[in-house]
Amino acid sequence: MIVNCREIRTGRQRRGILPIIALLMLSMTAGCSQSNPNQGTTSAQSPQAQEAASTPSVQSGKTKVVTTFLPIYLFTKAVAGNVADVEILVPPGTEVHEYQATPQNVKAIATANVLIKNGLGLEEFLENTVKNAQNSKLAEIDASKGIKPLNEISPVVKTAQEEEDHDHEHVQGNPHVWLDPVLAKQQVTNIRDGLIAADPANKATYEANAATYIKELESLNSEFQQTLQKTPSCTFITFHDAFPYLAQRYNLKQVAVVQIPEDQLSPTDVQNAVNAVKKYKVKALFSEPGVDNKLLSSLSKDLKLTLRPLDSLETGETDPQHYFKAMKANLQTLQTACR
Repeated sequence: MIVNCREIRTGRQRRGILPIIALLMLSMTAGCSQSNPNQGTTSAQSPQAQEAASTPSVQSGKTKVVTTFLPIYLFTKAVAGNVADVEILVPPGTEVHEYQATPQNVKAIATANVLIKNGLGLEEFLENTVKNAQNSKLAEIDASKGIKPLNEISPVVKTAQEEEDHDHEHVQGNPHVWLDPVLAKQQVTNIRDGLIAADPANKATYEANAATYIKELESLNSEFQQTLQKTPSCTFITFHDAFPYLAQRYNLKQVAVVQIPEDQLSPTDVQNAVNAVKKYKVKALFSEPGVDNKLLSSLSKDLKLTLRPLDSLETGETDPQHYFKAMKANLQTLQTACR
């Protein structure tokens, strides 16, 4: 299965930005960044990453946990509470699919006790970053362990010819499992078990915090079920292939993913997009919050459909409760669009 995740998300870091310089800096950092993982020295990060980072563990002696991107940070912080220091590698709002690691990422992993990732091939930057960090004591947790990934459940329609080296493939299946509250429970459970194995002294806290968060996820799942059973088989098109798990769970029909290029649109590209959406006779069009694309707005007007935001949770607040806030907003959007 091949999924192209190169989307039109505003303000996100994209592939190809100074790759040679980044690699040279990574190589230089790897040789001097090793330290005792229990020291928990933190590195300079972007303002968003600093917001997500906890108090440096050098002051507390706590287990230092590094997470990859926002959903995994939210789940981990919910489980860890205040007994471990949790940091994030990819600042919220940055394109995780094509992220280029920084020397600060290498340093953070070199001084961490635990690294937690989403898995399913999403964080391609990790392999070389972990290798460069040379932290032999690092415990790695795959939050998607035991989850059976979905392949494509709907066609991906390309409206423009793209360069081959800019295509992004997910050969392990679609990685957006966190958008299904039931699968999010499994991710929280995997994170809990990994933290207990790495820090058994705080087992009771991890278990209690995870149980509380899982109970909230179960309540959210019930709310989705009760609400969306009133709009069975609602058909929709997205411009980011992030929602197949959500669609399958609640009997929605994601009938296609239409890829809209960010720039250099030709009249043919525009017509291809219009034809693709008309072909499926959908009820709803979904883009992502914060995306300002004149073609999408024009497209929705031409088709007499309202373009609504559906949040993939790759950007947003770093409070663990943000997951529920964003998902309930998604539910309200789905309910309105599918009437």
